[in-house]
Amino acid sequence: MDKKTLLDLEEHYDLELDVVIDKINKNKAKLVLLQFPDGLKQYATAVVDYLEENTKAEFLIWFGNCFGACDTPVGLEKLKPKIDLVIQFGHNELLPGYCLNPTH
Repeated sequence: MDKKTLLDLEEHYDLELDVVIDKINKNKAKLVLLQFPDGLKQYATAVVDYLEENTKAEFLIWFGNCFGACDTPVGLEKLKPKIDLVIQFGHNELLPGYCLNPTH
């Protein structure tokens, strides 16, 4: 299997990595856990490489299953050093577009 790149990722998805970088930097996070759904795991190392170039943080990739925003890994509080930030990526918007601008 070919190594996936950010260019491959950006052809299909917008993970708003500029927002992620801003959040990491604003929180001064040193250790960040990234959680990807199965369909995006193939891009995980490309995302980490890009984030490492643009932040001072170190990253862990959660390779367990992820079925949505409510599917947060358990036992993270036991990890040493402590994880400062968990970022979950997904395939879809949280709300459909028609819910964002109600007309009534």
